[in-house]
Formats: sequence, structure tokens, C-alpha cells
Amino acid sequence: MIKLKLTEKEADLIETIRNYKKSYPNGEPEMRWYIERLFNELMDEEI
Repeated sequence: MIKLKLTEKEADLIETIRNYKKSYPNGEPEMRWYIERLFNELMDEEI
């Protein structure tokens, strides 16, 4: 097993994706929006 250091946003994205699968279909629209927003923020960040 490989351990990686994650930023708070990266860890939040992973955890939210895991919870998204459990919440379907009840929390789906809001969680999907939040996942997409986090993903876009991470993609736009400067390295």
C-alpha cells in the first residue's frame, strides 16, 4: 500500500466521491455539484 500526502481539498474530493455512491439517488444533485466544483478548483490551482 502506498501512502500519499493529500491536500485538504484532495482528501475532501475523495471522501465526497465515496459518499456520493452511498447517497444515490437522494443526495445526488447537490453532491454531484459539489464534486464538480472541487474538481474544477483543483484543476485550476497553480502548482
